[in-house]
Amino acid sequence: MYNFNYYTPTKVVFGKNTEDQCGELVKEQGCKKVLIHYGSGSVRRSGLLDKVKASLDDAEIDYIELGGAVPNPRLSLVYEGIGLAKKEGVDFILAVGGGSAIDSAKAIGYGVANEGDVWDFYDRKRQATGCLPIGVVLTIAATGSEMSNSSVITKEEGWVKRGYSSDYGRPRFAIMNPELTMTLPDYQTACGCTDILMHTMERYFTNGGNMEITDSIAEGLMRTVIENARILVRDPKNYDARAEVMWAGSLSHNGLTGCGAVVGGDFASHALEHEIGGIYDVAHGAGLAAIWGSWARYVYKDCLPRFEKFAMNVMQVDPEGTADDVALRGIEAMEDFYREIKMPTSIHELGIDPGDDELKLMAHKCSIGCKGSKGSAKVLHEEDMYEIYKAAL
Repeated sequence: MYNFNYYTPTKVVFGKNTEDQCGELVKEQGCKKVLIHYGSGSVRRSGLLDKVKASLDDAEIDYIELGGAVPNPRLSLVYEGIGLAKKEGVDFILAVGGGSAIDSAKAIGYGVANEGDVWDFYDRKRQATGCLPIGVVLTIAATGSEMSNSSVITKEEGWVKRGYSSDYGRPRFAIMNPELTMTLPDYQTACGCTDILMHTMERYFTNGGNMEITDSIAEGLMRTVIENARILVRDPKNYDARAEVMWAGSLSHNGLTGCGAVVGGDFASHALEHEIGGIYDVAHGAGLAAIWGSWARYVYKDCLPRFEKFAMNVMQVDPEGTADDVALRGIEAMEDFYREIKMPTSIHELGIDPGDDELKLMAHKCSIGCKGSKGSAKVLHEEDMYEIYKAAL
């Protein structure tokens, strides 16, 4: 069991019609002018943006808007947002949407509160010393960015996708109404469930200390997401299933499921996916599903007790046979679940077919982004990353 710090300052306002409290929650922050940051037209079409603005109007809070956040959010939009926020004297950012809008809002907040190029933080050249306060109205259960200290941005020059984590970027509040996720396409719902599972697995599959209570929370969370993802395939409007998944998304990435384990977790699968998403602009959850099985088979022998425990306690695999047998059946069961919710289990199923040179480029970029190595279940270097990409093809 390792020492740990657990810090979750985000105020969560959860349930039906909670978006109506947006104005009063922003007002509690003592701000004078808000940048509402959102993604595509769905926020407009659904009427959510109008509800948010009406709530801010009722609270007599001034605001401006910046739309356009896209999956794998772009650095160019972050730069635009920084310039706009500085010009307009913005002192609070309200992200309305999913992980893309939230991550982009965090990056804008860093850029306003710190001198120099905001990309320096994502490029690991320096650390932020502050961030504009952030609030969230969540519309997609997936990234957990509404309660986490992390954000991921894609730089168009070279298509480099990098993450940055800082407690300065933790949202002050997160409004979470599961009803807002009911209009999502099935594919996005499945991608979200995959990302939630992966955030917990990245903390679960580690070598070193672990706490039984943390393992129990993690295993229960993963079983809950799997069960409710199956329900949502059959019944996309099921409020209770939406609520379970939405809350699991926040708990999966606010640090709770890693308490007492290796600091930083494994997160090699995320690093590998970032290169796929950065270059080919695939959905993050789908990219994770496509790479996970190949990663798991490559590393499981180095982390065998954890994979065996996962197979029995999460995937409900029969414990008969050797630890190797049980672990491999657990990996197969997870891949079967991905197929059940229409997620890919290979790079080819993402609709892309990178050649060997492209695989080597992704492995090289991944190694650079990880400063040479990544992982706790098994420490991966560039040659390992290439082998996993090749196996996943």
